[in-house]
Amino acid sequence: MAPQREWFDKDYYSVLGVPQGATEKEITRAYRKLAKQYHPDANPGNREAEEKFKEVSAANDVLSDATKRKEYDEVRSMVASGAYSAGPGGPGGFGAGGEGFTFEEGVDFSDLLGGLFGGGAPGGRGGRGGFGRGRGRNARHAPQRGSDLETELHLDFMDAIHGVTTSVSFTAEAACSVCHGSGAAPGTRPETCPDCGGSGQIAVDQGPFSFSQVCPTCGGRGAIITTPCSHCRGTGVEVRPREVKVKIPAGVDDGQRIRVKERGGAGANGGPSGDLYVVVHVRPHPIFGRKGKLDLTVHVPLTIAEAALGARVKVPTLTDPVTLKVKGGTKGGTTQKVKGRGIAPAKGSSGDLLVTYDIDVPTKLNDEQRQALEAFAAAFPGNPREQLEV
Repeated sequence: MAPQREWFDKDYYSVLGVPQGATEKEITRAYRKLAKQYHPDANPGNREAEEKFKEVSAANDVLSDATKRKEYDEVRSMVASGAYSAGPGGPGGFGAGGEGFTFEEGVDFSDLLGGLFGGGAPGGRGGRGGFGRGRGRNARHAPQRGSDLETELHLDFMDAIHGVTTSVSFTAEAACSVCHGSGAAPGTRPETCPDCGGSGQIAVDQGPFSFSQVCPTCGGRGAIITTPCSHCRGTGVEVRPREVKVKIPAGVDDGQRIRVKERGGAGANGGPSGDLYVVVHVRPHPIFGRKGKLDLTVHVPLTIAEAALGARVKVPTLTDPVTLKVKGGTKGGTTQKVKGRGIAPAKGSSGDLLVTYDIDVPTKLNDEQRQALEAFAAAFPGNPREQLEV
């Protein structure tokens, strides 16, 4: 993707409060903390917090994506070296020490540089020799992708194991409920731009070069709104409570992120929505635990007699219980595997059930039980701790 204009002015590392060499986990941790602090749900009616939330989301959108982050770091390196400076027409100077070419205000420097990072598109009649798409002063009116959002979902253990379709509720940007995202007042609709014919781009000839730039009439939307919606002021976006249905796959693990495509923040000026990431938190189960992605664990108590003599014990599973043979002399902590009785994913083989035996030592004895254990001790006079003596 081509560098965005705001990359030249915004230090996203400072926005998240992390160093430039921060790891992916450090970036995610910082984003979650700030997103929770400035989330609209926690700051109802606070416009400043809402803007800060958008800024934090934009920073995370770039720094959490390896490709975007690499391009962003290259742009920031140019800024630090002075290769990007303000010329007579505003920001956009280019050259050693900030000297050299200075593009006109009507051409967006960040888009012209897109080709340097592999993101520039052929522009106008210039073909591969063109500079790509310029957005100019109307860039703020061009279609913009919505921010990626993140929310949390708490699931019961069995729902996580078997999978479930449920809903998550949160407050965020969404398509305007009055104009349904068109930006036009009810009863009207956007009209095709007469200057660009709906393409959002116009050809510009600059001597030997030819490239396209955002149409100054429609701002890149390809349409003009003669009567803007009064509710969203023509943006097509509003902040309101939302409910999104999400399908949780079987075997989802605690802390796993589920991506719901294009259900994040609404795009501005007709742009596509961002994605929604659902962080799953799984409540513990009173009987079963997990090991890895597919294996289940369960602890089964044995009496002293069962452990010493051996026995057949009934063990619970996710479906019907199974009966296992316990060998005589089984020690506490011994684990036995039951193949195929773990988590069954949508595709592939099921995991196993790992049964760990615990010795149930009685804490209260009646006279008959005490006499029986004393007789047992007399029959086995050896002390197992003798091997520890030095």
